[in-house]
Amino acid sequence: MSPRSLNGELEQAILEALWSLDAAAGDGRRGASGREVHDALRERDLAYTTVMTVLDRLARKDLLVREREGRAFRYVPTQSRAELTAGLMREALDGTGDDRRQALVSFVGEASAEDLAALRQALDDLG
Repeated sequence: MSPRSLNGELEQAILEALWSLDAAAGDGRRGASGREVHDALRERDLAYTTVMTVLDRLARKDLLVREREGRAFRYVPTQSRAELTAGLMREALDGTGDDRRQALVSFVGEASAEDLAALRQALDDLG
């Protein structure tokens, strides 16, 4: 299934929190509870129910899976940050129609030297 576009900055922030919690865990456990996500976003002053609503929405979009953990759920991203970004880029390119080549040229024309080096390396690795 292709990734579905994120609807808003809050969905992105919640996914970012989950990826950060995974990276910081160090114990091999993936995902986080709704409470852990809410705590990770405490500077945003969000209601717990708002976080839970967005987690449920992301699960319905197949961007998260819910795993039962005791009486609560653990939310695990179905894709890495890089995989989701690549999918969103593909969706954007698919929407360009006949202008696909021009969209790619424009994107590459604005890329940093580091991004261009990474693209060259990726193309070399594929070729």
